[in-house]
Amino acid sequence: MNEIVVNDLTCIYDRKPVIWDLHFSVPKGAMVAVIGPNGAGKSTLIKAMIGLVPAISGKVRFFGKKLDQMALKIAYVGQRANIDWDFPITAFEVVLMGLYGRIGPFRRPSKKDRAEVYKVLEKIGMSALADRQISDLSGGQQQRLFVGRALMQDADVYFLDEPFSGIDMTTEKLIVDILKELASEGKTIFVVHHDLNTVESYFDYAILLNMRLVAFGKLSEVFNSENLVKTFGGRGGLFEKAFLHAKEREEGMI
Repeated sequence: MNEIVVNDLTCIYDRKPVIWDLHFSVPKGAMVAVIGPNGAGKSTLIKAMIGLVPAISGKVRFFGKKLDQMALKIAYVGQRANIDWDFPITAFEVVLMGLYGRIGPFRRPSKKDRAEVYKVLEKIGMSALADRQISDLSGGQQQRLFVGRALMQDADVYFLDEPFSGIDMTTEKLIVDILKELASEGKTIFVVHHDLNTVESYFDYAILLNMRLVAFGKLSEVFNSENLVKTFGGRGGLFEKAFLHAKEREEGMI
């Protein structure tokens, strides 16, 4: 089975629904943008899919397998705001953490393990800063490290929660290129994303969410003004930008 299937997924917080009755199937190797206004349940969705928040109903299957059968093949990159950046750890050690699922947190890394870490550090442009404390790094450099940690897991499915928030364009392009390379290798990528102007150049599928599923599918089928109106409700600057962008695309202006 080559799909990730979500059926009847519902989560509540303080007796109020956060996401409600979600159904969709994502093909293997897809680059999926999770799009919606603030409070729409985007972060809750990806956390519920990997068991970080409880669901009151529903099930998720990863290529026909349950979550506990896929635990070592799923990587998650959370929001930078939720990280303790004063924790005394180096760039090398952050990326090394991606191996813990395979080697355990207490086994001394082998020469081969260390070589793998340096290879990933090179890939994310951080090899020269391997011994730098994370508190001394820029926001973009910190985000590169957490993407590097995910790469070390050699996962089949990657979940990233707002990975482009507060970083420089060079880092954003580097991360996008890495994610596209992973997708080309058959890895499936979910990204909570806010910049609607880059959706079409970064992704091939979209989940449009506002507590309930507004639309899911290929961008050519679901990323349009009608669905954006349903998703964002027609209010606020973000909606206006999204609506104008979609209209211009539909009319062939961009």
